[in-house]
Amino acid sequence: MTRLPRRPAPRRLLPALLLACATTLPAAAATAPAPESILRAVARPAPSHTPFVEVRQSTMLKKPLRIEGEYRREADGRLVREVRVPYAETTTLSAGEAVIERAGRAPRRVSLQQVPELEAIQNGFGALLAGDVERLERTYQVQSEGTLQAWTMRMQPRDPKLARTLARIDLYGQGSELLCVESHPARGEPQRTLMAAAATAAAGVEDAQALAALCHGTAR
Repeated sequence: MTRLPRRPAPRRLLPALLLACATTLPAAAATAPAPESILRAVARPAPSHTPFVEVRQSTMLKKPLRIEGEYRREADGRLVREVRVPYAETTTLSAGEAVIERAGRAPRRVSLQQVPELEAIQNGFGALLAGDVERLERTYQVQSEGTLQAWTMRMQPRDPKLARTLARIDLYGQGSELLCVESHPARGEPQRTLMAAAATAAAGVEDAQALAALCHGTAR
């Protein structure tokens, strides 16, 4: 009998759930886009959806673990992460809790107030969708660098408790497209969620360096 991979711990959902769709940036000069500009571009009305490819690395794995599926933001404000490969699982953030469901198992409910990582999801994602940099900066220190052709937005948690598990989150984009959300835990390897064109280009790619290049927009 094939064993399903262990379900992800709630804290691993943070980078995966922060963004639910690829974005379009407004035209601007060839300078680093301000965080406000990126957040205004991320803001879009519900419902929305986008496919994703999440890549997890570990010294205990011969090759990166790939998780594929779709993010959805429902009209009622719920955020849904539906995993389709290599297992089926649905995580829904709504009404102050995360509900994790798998076929044949009772739903697992986790209060956002009890887990700072999940509460940061709610606060951060809401601010991203609203294009509200002030609200986002209540949870993270935010800065951007690069040019419009190759930009990065870095988010570092302000809460010391959250910072003990999450060092930072980097968003990578080129021109008008968000390519990747890269989470750096306080310990261990980074976790990357490729989106839009980067997710499409990742089909059939298993080499860790190649996947990192797709995330950072440096693949050739």
